Amino acid sequence: MSSLSPAVVAAIDDLELAARLVVEGMRSGGHRSPFRGHGAEFTQHRVYRPGDDLKHLDWKLFGRSDRLFTRQYRETTNVAVMIVLDTSASMMFPEKGLSKVRYGSIVAAALAHLVSEQGNAVGLMTMSNGKLAYLPTRGGKPHLRSLIARIDRLTPGGAFDPALVISRGAELLRRRGLMLVISDFYDNEEDARRELRHTVQRGHDVAMLQLMSHDERALPYKGQVEFEDLETGERRLIDASAMSAAYNQNVDDFLARCRTGATRDGIDYALVRTDTPPEKALRDFLLRRNLGLPHAQGSALASK
Repeated sequence: MSSLSPAVVAAIDDLELAARLVVEGMRSGGHRSPFRGHGAEFTQHRVYRPGDDLKHLDWKLFGRSDRLFTRQYRETTNVAVMIVLDTSASMMFPEKGLSKVRYGSIVAAALAHLVSEQGNAVGLMTMSNGKLAYLPTRGGKPHLRSLIARIDRLTPGGAFDPALVISRGAELLRRRGLMLVISDFYDNEEDARRELRHTVQRGHDVAMLQLMSHDERALPYKGQVEFEDLETGERRLIDASAMSAAYNQNVDDFLARCRTGATRDGIDYALVRTDTPPEKALRDFLLRRNLGLPHAQGSALASK
């Protein structure tokens, strides 16, 4: 199966269906899944006893030894995963086509789907109309449906207070958990970096998924263009051709600060362009992390 284009996925009104298609796309086409199983961890073999569940027989070992062995598993404790989603006005860019907030919502819903189906608990922390919007970390399909419905009902706009949203999300993560922050990281850059660092210091695993549209990265405009700040409403007439080089340098510097700051603070970082099929972006991100999604014993990250 070929990857569904971002525009096709975004055109699906049902966010739960869009998320499921993204997850299915990640596992199709012969790609090895980057996800571990859930709920139990293999520990050892023992000789088969009548009545053992046949699905746990190790047939490869039988072929080598001509004896039947049963795989034994240890139950694992689920992991709490908090998804922080930026729904500020800057995430509404571009106004025509696939916006960052719609792309981010699809990515958030797909990640929630993956976390939940592996038996882990997932929650949501964001800000809507200047107020925190929160769902606690829980497992199960009813909770997953509620979380995706909450994402779908979010009204983007206004500013985003990353320090408040991230710090509150970290406080509400039970035990040692994983925080996935989906944002363009334009708002209060230093405050956001400080709170992400504090979250790591609390013992949580943290990952940044920085969203950027093609037009933000490439500035495909020529001549006199009027730009509007989506959060302040300020308008400015600019010669796009003349400022192109300086703009590109500023964007490069900004992305470099985000990337190097994350690396320094022990935070996983991925730059995600919204013209990339969501399942490819997530598959690449998770494979780079060697992430099984959250793994119950100790760290949420698990080496393969």
